[in-house]
Amino acid sequence: MKLILVDQHHGQTRTIVLKGWLKGLLSICILGAPVAFAYLGYQFAVSQDSHEYSLEVRQGWSEDLASQADALERLKQESEEQIEALTLRLAMLQARLLRMEALGERITTVAQLDSGEFNFSSPPGVGGPLLSDSIPYSPPDFVTAISDLEQQIADRAQQLEIIEGLMLERQFESDAFLTGRPIKQGWMSSPFGRRTDPFTGKLAWHSGVDFATSEAGADIIAVAAGVVTAAGERQGYGLTVDVNHGNGYVTRYGHAEKLLVDVGEIIKKGQTIALVGSTGRSTGPHVHFEVYKHGRVVDPSSYIHRTSR
Repeated sequence: MKLILVDQHHGQTRTIVLKGWLKGLLSICILGAPVAFAYLGYQFAVSQDSHEYSLEVRQGWSEDLASQADALERLKQESEEQIEALTLRLAMLQARLLRMEALGERITTVAQLDSGEFNFSSPPGVGGPLLSDSIPYSPPDFVTAISDLEQQIADRAQQLEIIEGLMLERQFESDAFLTGRPIKQGWMSSPFGRRTDPFTGKLAWHSGVDFATSEAGADIIAVAAGVVTAAGERQGYGLTVDVNHGNGYVTRYGHAEKLLVDVGEIIKKGQTIALVGSTGRSTGPHVHFEVYKHGRVVDPSSYIHRTSR
């Protein structure tokens, strides 16, 4: 192995010949130096990366994991709150539906509709042919759908309440409308107006209409709905019931054998309020029926024979 040395100033060269172990040593130094420097650089880099990983990277990962755990906990809490809110809204909708069903049943009863015409305990029957040009259904947002359903139920409930109010008002007017006789069976034994008094034989004023029966104990019924304002013994009338029907109308039922209602009681049209008797100034079993309009007695005949509403 030869080494050639060149002098830059004088341009002279010098040759050195290496033999034996010097030749091997120089080769090892020349070839091993890059490898040694590379190895030292790698070790330095690894030591630096390991140091950064053990401090900064680990701290960053810990912070990221803590942040994700917090976000997951918040998401879980929000989901539970939303589920609880939706459950509450569904319970409220169910309660409203039950209320609407009860309201519908009352309206059906008040309107005297066929019990099978509106069945609120089962969904209504629907159907139809499947068309080929049907549009694919796109489900709406869940919360939006619930809100729309709430609004529809509120609107339907309000409509049903208005209808119920109107029908109840009409029903009340119909029930409070004076019509018919105060007994189911019997005959008119004495009309309204002047007549011969059955006790004195003289001409006297009769302020009502008498309906006689073959025997005592027959039902005396109210000719209209109202409130009992008097129930007891009255001079000349015997056991008597007075019923206020509103709008200035009052009816009186006299000579009863037994009273079946008390003062303040609300009665329905056609309800039995007493039993026919012969108490007071009476010659036999009958009911004395009077009608008052704004405090003035009037002829009951026009109310007895008029048509019910």
